[in-house]
Amino acid sequence: MQRIAFPTLVTALLACGPAVAGPLNLNPQTRPSQTAIGQVFAAPPPAEPAPVRQVAADPLSLGGGFLEMLFRGPGGAAPQPQYQQEDSVPPIINARRPQAGDEVDGIDPASAQAAQINPRFLRQEVNYDGRESAGTVVINTRERMLYLVQGNGRAIRYGIGVGRPGFTWAGSHTISNMRQWPDWRPPAEMIRRQPHLPRYMRGGPDNPLGARAMYLGSTLYRIHGSNEPWTIGTQVSSGCIRMRNEDVIDLYGRVRVGTRVVVI
Repeated sequence: MQRIAFPTLVTALLACGPAVAGPLNLNPQTRPSQTAIGQVFAAPPPAEPAPVRQVAADPLSLGGGFLEMLFRGPGGAAPQPQYQQEDSVPPIINARRPQAGDEVDGIDPASAQAAQINPRFLRQEVNYDGRESAGTVVINTRERMLYLVQGNGRAIRYGIGVGRPGFTWAGSHTISNMRQWPDWRPPAEMIRRQPHLPRYMRGGPDNPLGARAMYLGSTLYRIHGSNEPWTIGTQVSSGCIRMRNEDVIDLYGRVRVGTRVVVI
């Protein structure tokens, strides 16, 4: 008798369980407001709503769940369209202007203008109808131009800076010495005129003689580079012929000791 009564009691309790337990709470964050035995509890204060992010409506939204999986496949994520930003700016290519010591064979006119150089003083090949033979350097101080005669009526022309008034000169010499990144020792005459000058300066980008120097005979004059390219085309030196570093490097590679130099 007891063996029969116990299973019957268990079965009855299981049958009554759903009615006593009340509705199933599918949201673990909320509680039912009424218990199964009629006691009423105050509902907890509503939680602060989470921020809502506005998104574009999905035309293929099927409401989620089983249908969503059937049409979209595992993962449930629809492919998102890709957009190209309007008025996009192409990437900036890092570039720098030619600097002292750069072994360059040319120069962009834009960088020349940025360095405050008149474009007409940029290196170029021109016609030449003078009497000098190929390989001769002709310096026209009035034009502020140096010509390296090529023959066949052509020459390479470079813009130069020349001696200021009272320091211009003319004559014919040969290149007696050539130096790369020369040291500078101002002559005594220059120091007397400008006592603030250093007695010696090691060669380098800050040296007034620039990247290259070609010495003219036994004189104190040189054809040399300059760390002040904006002075090309002007009269500022104490008699030396100054060039842009890019140009003096180019000329240095085309001449040799013994090259004839004519200054007019």
